[in-house]
Amino acid sequence: MSQYDLIIRNARVLSSDHDRLADVAVKNGKVTDIGTISGDASREVDASGLILTPGGVDVHAHIEQMSGMGLMNADTFETATRSAALGGTTSVVSFAPQSAGVRLSHAIADYHTRARRGAYIDHAYHIILNDLTAAHVLDDLRELIARGHRSIKVFTTYNIQLSDRDICEVLAIAKKAGALVCVHAENDGLIGWTKDALLASGKTRPEHHAISHPRLAEIEAVDRLIRFAEFFATPVMLFHISTSEAVEAIRQAKARGVSVWAETCPHYLFMTSEVLKRSGVEGAKWMCSPPQRTKSDQGALWAGLSDGTLDLVSSDHAPYRFDETGKFSNGTDVDFSKIANGLPGLEVRMPLMFDAMVKERITASEFVAWCCSKPAKIHGLPAKGDIQRGFDADLVLWNPSEQILYGENDLSDNVGYNPWVGKTVSGKPVSVLLRGEFVVEKGVLNGHPGQGVWIDRPALGITTKATPAAEYTEATT
Repeated sequence: MSQYDLIIRNARVLSSDHDRLADVAVKNGKVTDIGTISGDASREVDASGLILTPGGVDVHAHIEQMSGMGLMNADTFETATRSAALGGTTSVVSFAPQSAGVRLSHAIADYHTRARRGAYIDHAYHIILNDLTAAHVLDDLRELIARGHRSIKVFTTYNIQLSDRDICEVLAIAKKAGALVCVHAENDGLIGWTKDALLASGKTRPEHHAISHPRLAEIEAVDRLIRFAEFFATPVMLFHISTSEAVEAIRQAKARGVSVWAETCPHYLFMTSEVLKRSGVEGAKWMCSPPQRTKSDQGALWAGLSDGTLDLVSSDHAPYRFDETGKFSNGTDVDFSKIANGLPGLEVRMPLMFDAMVKERITASEFVAWCCSKPAKIHGLPAKGDIQRGFDADLVLWNPSEQILYGENDLSDNVGYNPWVGKTVSGKPVSVLLRGEFVVEKGVLNGHPGQGVWIDRPALGITTKATPAAEYTEATT
């Protein structure tokens, strides 16, 4: 019997703590050895000239989910996760929303059934809360956290927003139960007023969507949630940061020990609001919330990643087709407020960031940290996001010299368009392994729906030294 199931030889291996030429051995779905390996295996792969990285960990994706507008997004678990796998992502955390009139525990169970049936890659869920008055919701929430669903998503805007009072309740529960509270932080009043003023003045095109989400809406809500995190000393993850001012607020909060983490996304790092300025309704393809900002904001985001203010890069995959089933479910002759927000990103996040590494905008260790190891650690995905002995053999072999020119509709999701059309990236994920099995081999999908499994998260991978504010301590003792 062979000593190993697989040995990948002669690769440039990137992990959280090394960048070197090495062999990697796999047994029973786990990485068992790294270095110069003399043993034998049932299968060997010569990876000379290739780069081996951990499988990508994308902790922000909307899959088979109803939007706040009442619109089901375009991707099922099957279509979204096959796209993710082909882009080098092997673990995803999507959103399981609270459903009106349905117990939270039942809604999560239904979502889990859909994922188990269709997913090509491993997965976990953020629990979206939108109504704390629903029957048994808080009891169900505590039970779900105890069963390994370690993250909660709340909104401060849209028709699924929670009040400040309800957010405080969620933070208090999360603190005691050991959960991470993830927040879409924008001020609802500022967005609503600005939107109405734009529409009243006849500014209705997709490009005006960017103006309808003032930067101050993000800045105010980020500041507010930082103060809440400070009061409760509860871990908070601020989603999709887009402005320089929000980066600075997070930097200052971290400096004084607040339990806050933050992410940004490729469309904020590589796009500006100019992308919305297209003829007709074409700009709707790039509408997302928060919107893309300015070149100056891009610089602040890159700097925030480099100095640790921002922790990771997620896709915020929000798939809507560019037709009457998606973006234009309310028709094509409508104002921007009636067009679905979001763009696909699961398949392109890793290649875009790998390209930045190849072009030496970021280092190899930064690529691994922002796209793999830190997302896994912060969100409590055990044995994911790194190439270490005992970790799951979730691995990606890249050809750094192969270039990809993105076309109009060349992604493997169900969205029907590529928002990165015309962009060339250096580096292609040629083979992808999930727990030691080739889910993609030589660029061809080799896995099957249902191959992915749910990731139990018994605890978060982050600790906080912060203590609650004195007023909180007095109120709870």
